[in-house]
Amino acid sequence: MAALLVVLSSIVAAAAAGPMTPYFLGPTELFKRVSSGCGTSGPASCTNTTKETNLCCFEAPGGLLLQTQFWDTDPSTGPSDSWTIHGLWPDHCDGTFSENCDSSRDYTDIAGLLTAQGASDTLAFMQEYWVDIDGDNEEFWEHEWSTHGTCYSTLEPSCLPSGSAKGAEAVAFFQTVVNLFKTLPTYDWLSQGGILPSSSKTFTLSQITTALKSASGVTPALDCDGSSLNEISWYFHLKGSLLDGEFVPIDAPEKGSCASSGLKYPLKSGSSTGGGGGTTTTATSVGSSPTGGSGSLPSKAQLHASITGGLLTAGTWSTQTLATYTLSGTTSSFTMSTSKGPCAMSGGSLTCGSGVSASTFSAVQSGSSLLLASGGSTAFTSDKVPSGTTVETVFSGSGHDEDYTISIVST
Repeated sequence: MAALLVVLSSIVAAAAAGPMTPYFLGPTELFKRVSSGCGTSGPASCTNTTKETNLCCFEAPGGLLLQTQFWDTDPSTGPSDSWTIHGLWPDHCDGTFSENCDSSRDYTDIAGLLTAQGASDTLAFMQEYWVDIDGDNEEFWEHEWSTHGTCYSTLEPSCLPSGSAKGAEAVAFFQTVVNLFKTLPTYDWLSQGGILPSSSKTFTLSQITTALKSASGVTPALDCDGSSLNEISWYFHLKGSLLDGEFVPIDAPEKGSCASSGLKYPLKSGSSTGGGGGTTTTATSVGSSPTGGSGSLPSKAQLHASITGGLLTAGTWSTQTLATYTLSGTTSSFTMSTSKGPCAMSGGSLTCGSGVSASTFSAVQSGSSLLLASGGSTAFTSDKVPSGTTVETVFSGSGHDEDYTISIVST
């Protein structure tokens, strides 16, 4: 283990020291409790010219991997001088995705699983750097595994060595995500480029991506909550198995939601101009179940999504001009309506219109934000982040690819 820590420390130190070319993370860099026996001499995922049949050694169909990181400030999560882990997602090569691929492996008590299989060091790191914005780390980890981890072909139980303990593939998943995250010091790379969290400065998207590419050799995708940096996605192809393969960094195949200029990199609470930063409440509160709100309920409000944009008159998620909602009641129980009519959760999705029978909602205070809750949960989810004139359906819970919270902002 000491040798592992030395190797990982040297990788992170080298990454933070200055410009680097695209890098490979092979079996010597990523500690694994189990071995795939695959090797890394074959083609990287999404680059094959013929059909690969051994999907224990070739990641498919989810061969476009995203290591996603959060920058949370309301409330702040993680150290003031580091981004935090969101997950590692296996998108399909064309940008589509699968999720929740095997409910029989929706493991619970991730902390207990890691501890039982000798990965307490991984757990300790997760408790500091892979944290839920509402404090429910366990539910967050369970969500990331069941939604994304179960979709890796190379982590199928049949791909593991004979006699592997139940859940060993989930342990390997969390170890891989943690160790890959350690080689992607986003905060340090931005700092090297003169980009530090600030209560007053703004940056252009070009300034940010140039600093990150100068350090890493590739351009990631950046997502914003309004004008504030919120999330980053580092993209990879994979050679071999997720258990012990090589991560090949690539440029993001698409841009994130941030505008081209006027971008904020806010401070995390308790940090100075040289440490930390963040945005607003983010999607890490998957499936949380608050019991009620505090504070007063505005009679007129806009509903802002924590990732970007907010809700239109029909109850859909968009980055266009937001609708004004009329709220009637108290934080513990109220109804909503727009110019189109009453709003309700119908069939698990939000809709507003003349023929809709209004349902009740509640509001929960989270830091300085008043969050919308349905059925006692502040978790909402959609298939993807909207852009331009496209809109997305808002679902309750966390069953789709983009999880977020919705803030009630008085108008």
